[in-house]
Amino acid sequence: MRELRYTYGMKKVSHSMRATTTLGRRSFLAASLAGAAIGPVIGQTQNAAPPPPAPRDWSRQEPVQYPDPDIIAFDNRFRRYVVNSPIKRLYTGTLWAEGVAWNGQGRYVVWSDIPNNVQMRWIEEDGRVTVFHNPSGYSNGNTFDYEGRQLSCEHGNRRVVRYENNGTTTVIAEKYQGKRFNSPNDIVVHPDGGIWFTDPIYGIRGYYEGFKGDSELKPAVYRVDEKTGQIDKVTEDQEGPNGICFSPDYKKVYICDTGSGRDIRVYDVEGKTVRNGKRFVVLNVPAGITGDSKEAPSAADGIRCDIDGNIWAGARPGVQVVTPAGERIGMIRLPETCANICFGGPKRNRLFMAASQSLYAVYVDTVGAHIA
Repeated sequence: MRELRYTYGMKKVSHSMRATTTLGRRSFLAASLAGAAIGPVIGQTQNAAPPPPAPRDWSRQEPVQYPDPDIIAFDNRFRRYVVNSPIKRLYTGTLWAEGVAWNGQGRYVVWSDIPNNVQMRWIEEDGRVTVFHNPSGYSNGNTFDYEGRQLSCEHGNRRVVRYENNGTTTVIAEKYQGKRFNSPNDIVVHPDGGIWFTDPIYGIRGYYEGFKGDSELKPAVYRVDEKTGQIDKVTEDQEGPNGICFSPDYKKVYICDTGSGRDIRVYDVEGKTVRNGKRFVVLNVPAGITGDSKEAPSAADGIRCDIDGNIWAGARPGVQVVTPAGERIGMIRLPETCANICFGGPKRNRLFMAASQSLYAVYVDTVGAHIA
């Protein structure tokens, strides 16, 4: 694959302007962006490495020049998703932020602070942040089902739970064939009533994100039938199954491996199981993105799919965007390692990013494919 690397100067134009000639569009953009130090205009390819991140005080609300300089295009196809929106840090103060999920009815984002054994909540109406669940079972991944009930993967209790509307907690999955799970990590729901979750060993390797313990099962991906409670093993061909999401039509499932493979794999969904598993993409940090002169390895953690089938992956140094064909087209650069993401807001066009000590958000010109 030949990448059209590091194209800057992205700016959304009206439909009437798109109808003009390419030369006219470039001229218009060049004129409108004159004086803004954001590089070449749309339609040109820049093969040189991008500049390192500019100094930015994330604790202040000072305006930035559009497009946000930390939204980076590797390919011109990414420009359609970029709007005049800055990356905002909504909160800081966690130890390891994970499991971000949007609740449309309550208009809030919930996310896990694993080492502090709490779940936090950012409320859209006024931007308040509150402690949501304390203790949280050292929860990691979260999502919501089709009835608006929260599902959480608990490292500490080595199980998957559902928070009922009446305030009680239901255990969804705790054991498989009489053996305890390792540390359920991330979770998604399927319209057929299936609850899919990954189960690596990260939460039992030490005391920081749960409790040190022995592994009783090989890391794997499971499906729980919401009505019957039956648990089926989906696949165990990954050393560290992590983030998981479905394609917009639910015919494919993407699973991140943060073990030895450090790739995203894709499978065809066939009822309660999968087939035709293959490598989808291996991510890295392009040279220059973080100021380094060489390319560095990366790995996808939490992932979500948009309505166009693109995969948005929490992956150092922020969020990387990959087409359905496995081509990296863009990146949202953050000052912290991003572990998980979700689409939220009334239109589901706001990307929320749980990154180490903070929660970030940015508007994009696409919509999340699924409910949380």
